[in-house]
Amino acid sequence: MPWSERMLLRDGVRIACQDWGGPGQPIVLLHGLAGHAGEWNATARRLSPRHRVVAVDQRGHGASERRPRDVSRAAYVADVITVIDQLELRRPVLVGQSLGGHTAMLTAAAHPERVRALVLIDAGPGGAKPDGPSQIGGWLDSWPTPFASREAAAQFLGRGPVGEGWAAGLEERNGAWWPHFDRDVMVRSLAENAQRSFWDEWRQVSCPTLIVLAQSSIIPPQEADEMLRQRPTTVAVSIPRTSHDLHLEQPETLHTLLTGFLNEFA
Repeated sequence: MPWSERMLLRDGVRIACQDWGGPGQPIVLLHGLAGHAGEWNATARRLSPRHRVVAVDQRGHGASERRPRDVSRAAYVADVITVIDQLELRRPVLVGQSLGGHTAMLTAAAHPERVRALVLIDAGPGGAKPDGPSQIGGWLDSWPTPFASREAAAQFLGRGPVGEGWAAGLEERNGAWWPHFDRDVMVRSLAENAQRSFWDEWRQVSCPTLIVLAQSSIIPPQEADEMLRQRPTTVAVSIPRTSHDLHLEQPETLHTLLTGFLNEFA
């Protein structure tokens, strides 16, 4: 195994991390809703020869606490600070995809002295989405669980590396494969995003920031434009022929972008 598992504790909640070790600038990788730390394996493998890389199973996901009572945005942020403190990561770069990017953004806004730089992968401040939780709940309800095999799950969940990446987060029980999270926890985790936008927090981010968008992004063009208007020093890149899970689709391209960004302030 190229990484070691680290199990941290905050207020009685277990937070599991994949610690890839490595020298140099620390990097914390944060997956999206219903995801898992293993989604970052290809990226972490490429980064760890030069950087201290830690991929986090966020609360409610993967090997972390499955049913935490608190799934507020503040709880997710506090978990990131716990990872930084307990693993002694000095001013890491936060890299987050989707809701993990949102968590990274809020962490950088609330704790500017603790974060060296920020990378948002198909993520942004968003706007109130009252139907967001129900849409996610409906999507999760459409999963024909349990899956007979990981291969069957991969075929259902996406083409090629996307399906494989999602399927890798499943757990085997009695010869069948189940999500490593609970539906209601995922839906509750979106409660605040359903009620408001987070533009104030975006404006509070002061560290160097890279936005990586998919060609078929969930971020509307007007939202991306407004992000750059409000923080014009932000760098934004769109990767052709990608969708929301671009970190699974094109890890080589993402690594090139991350390396170039990191080299600017190494």
